Amino acid sequence: QVQLVESGGGLVQAGGSLRLSCAASGSISSINSMGWYRQAPGKQRELVAVITSGGSTDYADSVKGRSTISRNNAMKSVYLQMNSLKPEDTGVYYCAANVWVIGGPVQDYWGQGTQVTVSS
Repeated sequence: QVQLVESGGGLVQAGGSLRLSCAASGSISSINSMGWYRQAPGKQRELVAVITSGGSTDYADSVKGRSTISRNNAMKSVYLQMNSLKPEDTGVYYCAANVWVIGGPVQDYWGQGTQVTVSS
């Protein structure tokens, strides 16, 4: 019913930047919060940043001051600009969205993930 597709991951040197994008499509009435999570090897998935439909944002302490989350409601998209990347930012980054499905309830959806690797 709803698909989230991420793009923009890759290999970057420490200190570099990446911009992740995620586009939602399908039977969407509206989207509430959208966010980015990451999972490092051997670790649990953790929240990186979240943005509400009104534009309020929150960040993990580990990325505050280095990352900016934004969204384009008309495009049903969310972005994560990451600067001053560190090796510990390495992981699979997942897009998530809390979606009002047309004719249905509110549900959480996840993308397939995009790999971010930061080399030292």
